[in-house]
Amino acid sequence: MVALRGSRGGLLGASAGLCDGACPPPGIGLGVVCYEKDVTRSGSQHDAPPSQLIDARIEELSDWRGEMLARIRALIKQADPEVVEEWKWGVPVWSHDGLICTGETYKNVVKMTFANGASLKDPSGLFNSSLGGKVRRAIDVHQGDKVDEQALKSLIRAAVKLNASNRG
Repeated sequence: MVALRGSRGGLLGASAGLCDGACPPPGIGLGVVCYEKDVTRSGSQHDAPPSQLIDARIEELSDWRGEMLARIRALIKQADPEVVEEWKWGVPVWSHDGLICTGETYKNVVKMTFANGASLKDPSGLFNSSLGGKVRRAIDVHQGDKVDEQALKSLIRAAVKLNASNRG
């Protein structure tokens, strides 16, 4: 559920039936994730901090997908302690000198899409989706799949290194 606040602070979501006007803090509630967005007259939105939006997404899922997204997030942070968490296109995004990957969740899969995955060596064969593209590569994780954590962290570090080399 999303409560929208207008430019004068009024709850737009309550009148639209999105929220009862008493939304708890992000990620807290009785099985309902409710976060507020400030909406100006121009229609731009200023969301809660990305880390809170990612926390809310994980809690909202409340199944194996949330657990996997949380695990992937932890592995990304272990691989690159300087990673920047963002929220773009309605999904978690991790960046360092450019986009590393997204963390998308679907009904039957958690997908990590690497922006420049086609340029990365993948000796462990983690990439198993979007293999025909010229730029991106993805890793689809299904319920019950085991993730090779060391290989994934190596892939993340390689993506960071590639971003840094493309910057200079």
